[in-house]
This record gives sequence, structure tokens and C-alpha cells, in this order.
Amino acid sequence: MKADYTLDCYGLMCPMPIFKTASKIKDIEIGKVLEVVATDEGIKKDIVSWCSTTGNELLGVEVEGEEIHVFIRKRR
Repeated sequence: MKADYTLDCYGLMCPMPIFKTASKIKDIEIGKVLEVVATDEGIKKDIVSWCSTTGNELLGVEVEGEEIHVFIRKRR
């Protein structure tokens, strides 16, 4: 999946990937896609709740080895 922006959260543990995602999404334009690269398995569940709460669209989660790639479209 192609992203407009990438956020590196490699090696960060919960809740830091979600905090950093919340901060970064504020800086991008509505309709753009943010890719979050993380290694904490908790992001798979946490990002679903975060997107639901914030109104942003979860486009997908891809796992490549130890890396978890989360794709979010900014909606607000």
C-alpha cells in the first residue's frame, strides 16, 4: 500500500506508537495516508480503537517479519 507520509515507531512500546500517531496525523492534510511502522504487537488492536474514536480510516495492517505497517487515511 502506498502512503503519503511515514511515521517510524520502530522499537517503541505501548502507548507511544498511538501518541506519536495522534501527534503526526494533526500535521497532514485530510485525505492523505499515514503509514506507521511499529514493532509492538499491541498496535494492531490499539489502532482499531484509536481510528474508531478519532474518525480516521484504518486502511489496513500488514506484517513483514517483526515490523507492523499500519495505514491510516486522515478523515478530519
